[in-house]
Order: sequence, then C-alpha cells, then structure tokens
Amino acid sequence: MSTCYTSTFTFALRDVGDEFHQLDQTIAQAARAIPGYLGEEAWENPATGLMANVYYWRSLEALETLMRHPAHVEAKRRQAEWLNGYHVVIAQVVGSHGDGGVAHPLGTVALPGR
Repeated sequence: MSTCYTSTFTFALRDVGDEFHQLDQTIAQAARAIPGYLGEEAWENPATGLMANVYYWRSLEALETLMRHPAHVEAKRRQAEWLNGYHVVIAQVVGSHGDGGVAHPLGTVALPGR
C-alpha cells in the first residue's frame, strides 16, 4: 500500500496579465520535475468563479520541495496582486478507485480501495 498526498489550491483570480501566467507555468514545470510528483488536475466553477489546481504527490517531502521553489515563493509573496482570495488543503489520500474509463494521475498508483 502506497501513501500519497494532494495539495489543492482554490482561488479567485483577478484580471491578470502575462506575468502571472508565465509564473504559473514556471511553477507547474518545476512541480513536474520534482521526484515524487504524480500528476495534476485543474478545475473551474463558473457559478462561483473559483478555480482549483490539484497536485498529487508521492510524499510530503516532494510537496515541500515545490513550496521552497523560488517561483512558488515569489507567487506567494505576490498573491494579493493576482488573487481575490485563496485556500490551500493538504490531504493524505486514503483511497482511489475507478473503472478505468477516466484517466487520472492516481490511476497507476497502488492505493487502498483499488
């Protein structure tokens, strides 16, 4: 049985420009290069205007590596320029399953309930 974690970043985005999008892409590329990165998903709720990025991690150490990355530190420092608010949830995954009809970052990770 493997343990893995999610980091879910839910936010309300202001009207932003290229600088935000470039930094966001730099952070995503950095995450993908970290050993222990398992995958990601992004969601938007048109009714509320909220967006969410979910990253899946093999370990908390992998997640913490991203949190210390200079681009992530810069984004946290400047979040008030680009966001009308945010909330982060770090969670341990206790199970994952599906019928295989939907590709998912945890689809190849051995977890309880699979």
